[in-house]
Amino acid sequence: MVAEAAAAERVVAELREACAAPPARLNDVAAAMEAEMRAGLREEGGSKIKMIISYVDNLPTGNEEGFFYALDLGGTNFRVLRVQLAGKEKRVVKRESKEVSIPPHLMSGNASELFGFIASALAKVIAEEGRNDVFQDKQRELGFTFSFPVRQTSIASGTLIKWTKAFSIDDAVGEDVVAELQTAMEKHGVDMRVSALINDTVGTLAAGTYNDEDVVIGVILGTGSNAAYVEEASAIPKFEGELPKSGNMVINTEWGNFYSSCLPITEYDQALDKESLNPGEQIFEKLISGMYLGEIVRRVLLKIASQSTLFGKVNHTKLKTRFILRTPDISAMHHDETPDLRVVAEKLADNLKIKDTSLETRKMVVEICDIVTSRSARLAAAGIVGILRKIGRAVPGDERRSVIAIDGGLFEHYPEFRQCLESTLVELLGEEASRSLVVKLTKDGSGLGAALIAAAHSQYQH
Repeated sequence: MVAEAAAAERVVAELREACAAPPARLNDVAAAMEAEMRAGLREEGGSKIKMIISYVDNLPTGNEEGFFYALDLGGTNFRVLRVQLAGKEKRVVKRESKEVSIPPHLMSGNASELFGFIASALAKVIAEEGRNDVFQDKQRELGFTFSFPVRQTSIASGTLIKWTKAFSIDDAVGEDVVAELQTAMEKHGVDMRVSALINDTVGTLAAGTYNDEDVVIGVILGTGSNAAYVEEASAIPKFEGELPKSGNMVINTEWGNFYSSCLPITEYDQALDKESLNPGEQIFEKLISGMYLGEIVRRVLLKIASQSTLFGKVNHTKLKTRFILRTPDISAMHHDETPDLRVVAEKLADNLKIKDTSLETRKMVVEICDIVTSRSARLAAAGIVGILRKIGRAVPGDERRSVIAIDGGLFEHYPEFRQCLESTLVELLGEEASRSLVVKLTKDGSGLGAALIAAAHSQYQH
């Protein structure tokens, strides 16, 4: 048994070393992130990260008034949101939302059917309002969150690059998704203007600035990961056309695709990437996002099981089933405060069919969760520091308050992750600079954020 434990401990020690993210390494990651950002702003395709110009040049200020709508399409359901804004004092006085599931046949049919279905849902929402005198003489305005890869051409137009997830509507690829939606709405008698096409990360930034004018970065740390931030329009060499009046431009970094040789990558990450649907892509996301943490832990446990009998016979367990461990499971084990680690025992038994583990073995499982999650949180912090340095925020001599708006289950529901992220920011920025830095949970960028961007870009702005 001693030899067994030693073999397992060796796997954990090697993991600990391979995942190590000391400050010097994280500073290299931040520097590489900043360099990739600059390269991506210089020219299209100049970097692993796309640095997409969002054409959002005005973020909400809190002064917005009126009724605005949002359509959030990113998966098998879509949401329609209606918000009533009442200026600085009262803010959001009313918000109603309706979720609609998309019939599977429409996800692989043609574009006009899908957008027709969405337009009919919008028509229903409007019909349910009854008479609204506000819209006797003006058009309703909608922010459209579309969580698929789009080549944005203006604030309210973008061509679909490709579908992801369960969608495969060939005739929509290469088409302007806003034009498709606008046509469908006209057919259904919906008098509504799409005033902005955004993604959820830009929406998180907008929802953040609406509540706090000092928000400069929006980050998603959930199933996937991404960041958007406010850049000076004059600092974007690839930007064509006249500079916006505000002087600002929101950039959607698409940082999930970041890669650098200084990233701490293990054999488990390499195997996971090779077997993934997009090998060689989204490497940063595969190291930090909620979709993958449980899978990395499973792979480590499988290696231990193949070198020892701590978990019984491998084939009697479910250790070979990919993605059977999810991040909520990892979080539950990581936060287990029972003296005998009962939650860990339950998770191992229920999810992996591993029974009768010793307390020592369960402690080892918690340590593995800790190593994998800490690496994730520390790398996310390094990415944020890269963006802060690019825009000269939270650096020595910068007195301004800088706020980072973060959304996503990994940040919201995984306290160890959140604490590690926050303490790593302080570690990298130093005590003094981090005093002016605030991290805020900011929810529903894809819904509320889209409606707020529609309001900030309203055609009726004075």
